[in-house]
Amino acid sequence: MTQENASTDRAEPIDMVALDEAVSFTSDLIRIDTTNRGGGDCRERPAAEYVAERLAAAGLEPALLERTTGRTNVVARIPGTDPTADALLVHGHLDVVPAEPADWSVHPFSGEVRDGVVWGRGAVDMKNMDAMVLAVVRAWARAGVRPRRDIVIAYTADEEASAIDGSGFLADHHPELFEGCTEGISESGAFTFHAGPGMTLYPVAAGERGTAWLKLTAHGRAGHGSKVNRANAVSRLAAAVARIGHHEWPLRLTPTVRAALKELAALHGFDADVESEHFDPDALLAKLGPAAALVEATVRNSANPTVLEAGYKVNVIPGQAVAYVDGRMLPGGEDEFRTTMDELTGPDVEWEFHHREVPLQAPVDSPTYAKLRAAVERFDPAGHVVPYCMSGGTDAKQFSRLGITGYGFSPLKLPPGFDYQALFHGVDERVPVDALHFGVRVLDHYLQTA
Repeated sequence: MTQENASTDRAEPIDMVALDEAVSFTSDLIRIDTTNRGGGDCRERPAAEYVAERLAAAGLEPALLERTTGRTNVVARIPGTDPTADALLVHGHLDVVPAEPADWSVHPFSGEVRDGVVWGRGAVDMKNMDAMVLAVVRAWARAGVRPRRDIVIAYTADEEASAIDGSGFLADHHPELFEGCTEGISESGAFTFHAGPGMTLYPVAAGERGTAWLKLTAHGRAGHGSKVNRANAVSRLAAAVARIGHHEWPLRLTPTVRAALKELAALHGFDADVESEHFDPDALLAKLGPAAALVEATVRNSANPTVLEAGYKVNVIPGQAVAYVDGRMLPGGEDEFRTTMDELTGPDVEWEFHHREVPLQAPVDSPTYAKLRAAVERFDPAGHVVPYCMSGGTDAKQFSRLGITGYGFSPLKLPPGFDYQALFHGVDERVPVDALHFGVRVLDHYLQTA
């Protein structure tokens, strides 16, 4: 109740129009197919024009920016009442990963609203957040609300690939649009995680592992498949890939992960000295039940082979074989990652970064994190906000080039049994209408008090 009393002067602009718009905007954006297959054929422009029109109707002046024709980004600034305050970036991407309609219960680009649920690709990743932010901005315009600090709204292209046409382009070529921004919020945080009977968690991301997508190339001697060949490129590559796939990475605990383990242990009634040199995180994770899933992927670096390319005929030994590996690096783990890959690939296989982005870390003892926590717990007092590190990455990596500290915060209140994380890039992606309503209210509260 203290948090509510401290915010009694906050306006309450969220009405049924805003709640309905959050749902209809999510549905409409899903129907705009912005599939990003990674080959440059995505066209975000129709979705960008959709949000830009609605931002303009709210009195803003959105800029549409492209590096490549059709790969459109939208940026707009809401002036705050305190010109001395640092600005806040709120960003979401407009592209989505592919979806195969035959695998789905409903068409992935139908945006169908059925039994209180919005269905379709992007429902959680992340056209829902795009829509909720749009609904809040428009509600403020109707009610005459202004935030304390400037808020920069960015809708980006190309997040689901390299971000070269999206946040990377904006950070490198339009930094002036983000002048004054010191912090940002975006996807993959403040969603309900049911950790067991009576334990409702809301993980807020305060870190990301770095992206290290690798290309491995093995060279050898081409020849007839029936002959002895001690320089077989496929064999060399396969051996390296097997070593990478079986490698056991050592534990590496970052401050964010230590904070997560400490809070999760306390909520489960365990006394864990996470700062001790004798602390065993694996032993603690074994006691945390479902909550372990929030942490277990981020206590180590990782490297997973994903693609193999070699040969063109069964009786011909090719002179070259190629593989791709999805590697992820924790903050402070880059040198270890490089050294390990040199050892695992060996002398016969070359490796290089196919795409690389930095790991991130944000403080969990900051006033910003405290306000994020308060905004969620105001609308779900029984919930527990906990920090966590994302196993993957977001556009926050590119915006970090501008000195912007990023948090994962796209609030949703979800029912038991709703596996939010499994729906990212999954089949039958969907989001409950009630979850969107919760998210709009939380975002409005946080953005007014930030």
